[in-house]
Amino acid sequence: MSNKMDTIWSKLDRKSTAIAEFTMRQYRTRVSTWVVMIASAVAIFLMLLFYIEAMNSEIEAIDNDGDSFDSDGDGYPDGQERMLGTNPNSAEDFPEGVEPDPPEKWINEDDIEWGTLGEGENYVGEDNDGDCKSRETSSQKDSNDNGIECDIIVDIDTLNSTINIDSDTNVDEDPDEEKYGKEAGHRSFILGIGKFGIVYLLGIFLPLFLATGLIREEMSDGTIHYMLAKPIARGEILLYRMLGYIGITWPFILSLCLILCLITGFTGPGDGFFRWADIGVWMTIAWAAMMVSLVYGTIFCGFGIIWKNGVILAIIFAAWELGMAFVSIFSGGDSSIRYMSVIGWGMIIVDSGVAICWPDNWQLIEAGMWGGGHGEENWLGLTDYQPLPGAEPLSAFSGGSNLGVSDWIAFVISSGVLLFQGIMAWFIGQSIFKGKEVD
Repeated sequence: MSNKMDTIWSKLDRKSTAIAEFTMRQYRTRVSTWVVMIASAVAIFLMLLFYIEAMNSEIEAIDNDGDSFDSDGDGYPDGQERMLGTNPNSAEDFPEGVEPDPPEKWINEDDIEWGTLGEGENYVGEDNDGDCKSRETSSQKDSNDNGIECDIIVDIDTLNSTINIDSDTNVDEDPDEEKYGKEAGHRSFILGIGKFGIVYLLGIFLPLFLATGLIREEMSDGTIHYMLAKPIARGEILLYRMLGYIGITWPFILSLCLILCLITGFTGPGDGFFRWADIGVWMTIAWAAMMVSLVYGTIFCGFGIIWKNGVILAIIFAAWELGMAFVSIFSGGDSSIRYMSVIGWGMIIVDSGVAICWPDNWQLIEAGMWGGGHGEENWLGLTDYQPLPGAEPLSAFSGGSNLGVSDWIAFVISSGVLLFQGIMAWFIGQSIFKGKEVD
């Protein structure tokens, strides 16, 4: 029995290897394959130029809280006077025996720092410049009523991607625009080019040109007869041809993401030599693109079997997926219609990986949305918060799985759904192929 099973598996192995290798050899010898891949890589690397320019540009420092101003004209910035306990609005009251600080010291004097507080998803930030601690009464120093003076409490619900901030007065109200903007811009670029450029465009562009004719071209050229003459089921031929397609597209996607990971990891902001946490994000993007390209490739190959002009059906399907890509990216994961698409589940893979590798991403977004200081009062008499540079793009490209489970489980579920979609597309395609008459 064992020898019989070994013979069966060895035959299957030889058949699959022969057809997969033949398919890969076809891809490698076609000019169109290299044109598609080179065009894709060039388009991605052109986007990279905008990232390099942004990382090398300076972001203007803004005094969000007015601490650098000298309201009473005594030569001491208001922030220094408040910290030392003198009245910044009285020229007669100033810190005696102390040299006045240069005004620029009180621009970007606050930083956004986070640390755990107790158990669960609570974080706290502290007063960095002392303008809260210099206030007169304990109630002024503890306006959030948590028993700790001059702090920020952030309550984060990672499952629903929501965050609530409650800060004491004058805490972290003038963060560093340069530091925040570079970090937020770096993450925005990775998510933007990752979600739209690689997972969607690359994930659908490669199958459109490489997988639609996987069976159709052999049928049109008549070479399919050589395969059908062998004792191989049509469903197996389709499966092994898809393996050859994967053997070309998956290494290309992975290599491209690795190159981008190295470039952004070494040139991105940070105190370390390399941004190690970004590796997980890029590999998540690569995995999402690989799974999406598998499903699209199987579907588009089926379109080619159905109709000799199957590329038209593929383009129509790609238009639907484009709409779902915009919904998935810019709804923040709140729209349930994305579950009716391939790309929607691919985006869930990315969002889950981001939450795992960048656990502070939502804190960074929310801190940037309110951390730019107060603007003018609106028509309701309420004061609007001005976002820091990069906060709004980062917020737009970030999303949550919203599956009601942990990020790891969401990652597994979305990967499983895409695998199931690919299997179903193959099953339908091979069923159509079995009943298809080949001229």
